[in-house]
Amino acid sequence: MAETTSKNGNGALATHRAEPSEADVVRIVESLRVTFRSGRTRSAHWRADQLHRLADLMVDNEMEIIEALSADLGRAPFESWLTDIAGTVAEARYAAKHVKRWMRRDRRMLELPQLPGRGWVEYEPYGTVLIIGTWNLPYLLTLGPAIGAVSAGNTVLIKPSEFAPRTSRLLADLVPRYLDHDAIAVVEGARSTSELLLKQEFDRILFTGGAETGRKILAAAAQHLTPVTLELGGKSPVILADDCDVDVAASRVAWTKLINSGQVCVAPDYVLAHRDVTERFVDRLCDAWVHQRVNQPKGMRVLNADHLERLSEYLIETRGEVAFGGGLDRSSLTVEPTVVLDPSPSEPLMTEEIFGPILPVVTVDSVDDAIDFVNSRPKPLAAYLFSRSRAVRNRVVSEVSAGGMLINHVAFQASTTRLPFGGVGNSGMGAYHGQWGFKEFSHSKTVLTKPTRPDLSKMLYPPYSDNAWKLARKLF
Repeated sequence: MAETTSKNGNGALATHRAEPSEADVVRIVESLRVTFRSGRTRSAHWRADQLHRLADLMVDNEMEIIEALSADLGRAPFESWLTDIAGTVAEARYAAKHVKRWMRRDRRMLELPQLPGRGWVEYEPYGTVLIIGTWNLPYLLTLGPAIGAVSAGNTVLIKPSEFAPRTSRLLADLVPRYLDHDAIAVVEGARSTSELLLKQEFDRILFTGGAETGRKILAAAAQHLTPVTLELGGKSPVILADDCDVDVAASRVAWTKLINSGQVCVAPDYVLAHRDVTERFVDRLCDAWVHQRVNQPKGMRVLNADHLERLSEYLIETRGEVAFGGGLDRSSLTVEPTVVLDPSPSEPLMTEEIFGPILPVVTVDSVDDAIDFVNSRPKPLAAYLFSRSRAVRNRVVSEVSAGGMLINHVAFQASTTRLPFGGVGNSGMGAYHGQWGFKEFSHSKTVLTKPTRPDLSKMLYPPYSDNAWKLARKLF
């Protein structure tokens, strides 16, 4: 595929590969299928080796990755290391360490009527998996799912987001240098390339992105009855109870809201603050932003002009009070960290995922009101609660449905290998990370084995006698 050079949305030179043809896509996918059928990817050694190599890819090329993220997203080096590099390396190394144990047969005790016999779950790879990545955390949310697919023994085709072109280009260069290029491939391209890929009969698909595109992915996969994992985001609420530690809550929400300019699927999207703590929380939040961004530009870079215009419209249409920030600069694609106090529940700021450095704060009279507010809307990818009360914590955990939940902090539930990460309802389906990633990309095959002698099943063979029926009633 030929390369061309052009200017991207920020005026910088970017190198692009020509869109792959349908013949290119068919050839690449068939090559991956041939590799899978060869059995190469099934051994624990191959899987662990590829996972270690993936970790090496991230470590060896740390500066190039940081530079690509800076070019695509305007990300600071430490933030790029923390969000995309450290998490991906930890995930790969954890999977490499444990994959042999995960592959073991999961033996199960059988009921009396099934004896004599033995039963177990055999975890087998699906085959050839398609990973469609996203632009906001382009390594973590593209290679992260790939780690689960590789640990399960699949061959993998990775489609990076075209909205992060430097990152996509670097992935396409590094993956064949470090990983088994017959088993793990990268295809670059725009929406037309994704459409070509979805016409292929993959054995499993994972997509990270918006709900509208997720519906299209699901509809396309249905043509082949392909199972799909969707990570779709949503409006993740923060509930502040009247007994919360306001200073800690403000500092933690302030920090996590501005990671990647608020363009993170588990970022706090809005705050439901008890009336007794609202004013203090907003004051402390604004103080935290001033302190955390000392000597930094007033505005924070967002993806492109379309995203900036969308955020601008939210602020123009709001009925709430802009209590902090509110400025935008189209020439630099930046938006100031902004607090909007008590917007209308029906305006776009409160109905659409923000994906930017704007935080609505809604005053509520009780935890009951907060729970009702969250439950009246589509289920979020994450929900957060700040409270000192164990009773309040238990109640919110049991009554609020979300992909994941975190008490007294924000976003960390999505960065551990020991817990699954995934959505529910409109925020997605399926989950990965650690062993959950291995299982997400494995078919749990039931295996039952029986001896041929003695043949106790003959009591079930026709013609059926009354005595056989009586015995069967006792056994079954």
